[in-house]
Amino acid sequence: MSRKTKLIVTLGPATQEQEMIGRLIDGGVNVFRLNMSHAKHEWASQMAKFVREESEKRNAHIAVLFDLTGPSIRTGELEKSYDLKEGDQVEFRREGSKASVPLSTTVNYPGLMGDVKAGNTLVVDNGALLMRIEKVEEDRVICHVLTPGTMGSRRHINLPGVRLNLPALTEKDHKDLALAVECGADFIAGSFVRDAAHVNELRHAMEGLGGESQIVAKIEDQEAVRNIDSIIRTADVIMIARGDLGIEVDFEDLPILQRRIVKRCHELGKRVIVATQLLESMITNPTPTRAEVTDVMNAAYEEADCLMLSGETSVGRYPERCVEALVRIASRIERSGGHGFGQNVILSDERQKTARAAVTLVDSLPDARLVVLTRRGILANQIAMMRPRTSAFYAFTPKEAVCRQLSLTRGIRAFRMPYAANIEETVERATEHLRNLDLVRTGTPIVVVSDILSDHFAANSILLHHG
Repeated sequence: MSRKTKLIVTLGPATQEQEMIGRLIDGGVNVFRLNMSHAKHEWASQMAKFVREESEKRNAHIAVLFDLTGPSIRTGELEKSYDLKEGDQVEFRREGSKASVPLSTTVNYPGLMGDVKAGNTLVVDNGALLMRIEKVEEDRVICHVLTPGTMGSRRHINLPGVRLNLPALTEKDHKDLALAVECGADFIAGSFVRDAAHVNELRHAMEGLGGESQIVAKIEDQEAVRNIDSIIRTADVIMIARGDLGIEVDFEDLPILQRRIVKRCHELGKRVIVATQLLESMITNPTPTRAEVTDVMNAAYEEADCLMLSGETSVGRYPERCVEALVRIASRIERSGGHGFGQNVILSDERQKTARAAVTLVDSLPDARLVVLTRRGILANQIAMMRPRTSAFYAFTPKEAVCRQLSLTRGIRAFRMPYAANIEETVERATEHLRNLDLVRTGTPIVVVSDILSDHFAANSILLHHG
């Protein structure tokens, strides 16, 4: 695999057939996302099963990501949609309260009235409608419509800059989390994570169910941005969810925030996903816009670990063409080099310093290969964060789950292999495996990095070996 940037696609009606999942794997997909905001449990279980079966057919390590809905605020049910004009008054009231104006709907968050104040901006349906809160009463808020549009049932509400006292996990999230653990999810994403405590709550709930998934923290509002360092340190992976985040912040600030978060993830040694609207026009069109090509190029140039597609593959007309587009764009920009944020990794322990030394060595040797022996994937991820220039970067681990969790890490190709009793034999087995795949030749320099203990090989060690 010469492409370093990994790809996540969201499954949905357009991609739910098992044969299609197989074709997407063949096209270069590394992780499949199940969006629990829309998925029924039976369907999600079936999709996870299909991914496992198609991966096994190809001897591929493809991961499954369960994306929890999170504590979103939504409008109530309407008999028919409201056509709103600029200057209209719209009321959002607590369930059980009676309407006081003609354009009225309920809201599913009873604490809304205590969190907002007059003058706050209220955004409906991912930016389709902008309103200003005029009056806050005990059981309702009344808003002034700033932009015309149509408001239907169960529309999402954003409140940019407002500190909301929502729970980290809803009752639905707990049920979906239990399903994710039952299905052996490799990653579980928490939506609307606002601080490190929310990440810890999700992790403890998952572990309490017996799960071993890695936790993805989705950055979607200003509070998460303010707490970004503590969230990065606590989560396993960061997702820059640009849909809600782009509503919560001024749109001209979004690219700056994206770059700042990617850079900070590099510095603190955590993987990062860039998500939402990468190829939005390809939901209906067979080719991307030039702006979309540039957007994808920027994310790959920033050396994000992973790019994610949502509606493009869940409901779009051209899911395979979308994957092909990401592969082509990412592969092309990688040949031109990246931003170099990997040079800024903060080295805080011996393992990270060993990783840096290994990357320096492999980058100094022409046509060298980089091999990491890792039981849990930690050392492999830390080496990957240094962004070695070689595209021949391989991880060997005895655990299938670790292989799948490395499928989200930039630049790594993982192999499952039991370790021998001594390190020399383990290295020779790994070398032989790469020879059989025609990935090394006789005499090829191989830098082997390990954090496993052996009689003749200390933890956090580097070995220069030849194929």
